Amino acid sequence: MAKILAFAGSARRDSFNKRLVHLAADSARTAGAEVTLIDLADFRMPIYDGDVEESQGLPEASVRLYAMMKAHAGLLLACPEYNSSVTPLLKNTIDWLSRPRPGDAPLAAFGGKVAALISASPGALGGLRGLVHVRAILQNIGVLVVPNQLAVPKAPEAFDEAGKLRDGDTAGRLDNVTRQLVETARRLN
Repeated sequence: MAKILAFAGSARRDSFNKRLVHLAADSARTAGAEVTLIDLADFRMPIYDGDVEESQGLPEASVRLYAMMKAHAGLLLACPEYNSSVTPLLKNTIDWLSRPRPGDAPLAAFGGKVAALISASPGALGGLRGLVHVRAILQNIGVLVVPNQLAVPKAPEAFDEAGKLRDGDTAGRLDNVTRQLVETARRLN
């Protein structure tokens, strides 16, 4: 069974991407994965600074999240778009988790992992421009990012009162993304 770690690159309580990652986690479970859904608000870390790392060591939250990442074969990331790119929260998380750890190979939390990228945005492109940057960052640190992805535009209207996607075609495309993630993770592990 593929083990997938799922989270949104937003700490905002009412984040559209948190809604989307919850739906995606359910979809991945239906596809046969064991999914751990977390909230990055529970893993607060200072802005990465090499001097802070040298003087204070790794933040406790990064140590906990690093161990979780290593224990999962796949990542399911809902990535908000800020100014056509990746959110500072997601980039900072990646920066702390990519730091070398004694006894581990470089990039051990990322290398050999499979990831799927999804996004939701109030804009007409649904966060698509930011996904390009997230994909590039992850591929550069050894993550295989599946080709399918989903960008949900006009997010305030995309979800119903129960938090489900209103459009059946969009929900089906979400299922296709998660299914590709689960099948790829299962094959590679």
